[in-house]
Amino acid sequence: MNIGFTIGKFAPLHKGHEMLIEKGLKENDEFYILINDTDVSNISLETRASWIKSLYPSAHIILGKNPPKQYGMDEQSIKIQTDYLKDIFKEIPVNRFYSSEEYGKYVARDLNVENIKVDKSIPICATNIRENPENYKNYMEDIVYKSFIC
Repeated sequence: MNIGFTIGKFAPLHKGHEMLIEKGLKENDEFYILINDTDVSNISLETRASWIKSLYPSAHIILGKNPPKQYGMDEQSIKIQTDYLKDIFKEIPVNRFYSSEEYGKYVARDLNVENIKVDKSIPICATNIRENPENYKNYMEDIVYKSFIC
């Protein structure tokens, strides 16, 4: 049985995230999405979760209400982040991690799971969308765009 997961802020959810989620759902018996709280956007955690649940009802959603603030590719930051993930997934026998970022190899290593690196063939990032949502409207589903711009 394959149980995959991905993590993110999804602030906002965009086509790149969707491609990653769809791949995870297709390739696993169960797929978990950890949505981390963040201060980079005023979009509530619950709103972001509702987007994903609406679009992907078979996904298991986990709300990350107190994620670590320390990020980085140094070993200390990686340990802080992966310890957080180990705690979140301690009761869920995940065996695959899906991401399109370099940190995926560290998550996979520290959680002893397979690293599935998803191609970044959709050239978008949430930072650009937050800075100019109108220019990147086509990278978001209507449900996301409409609640994101309000």
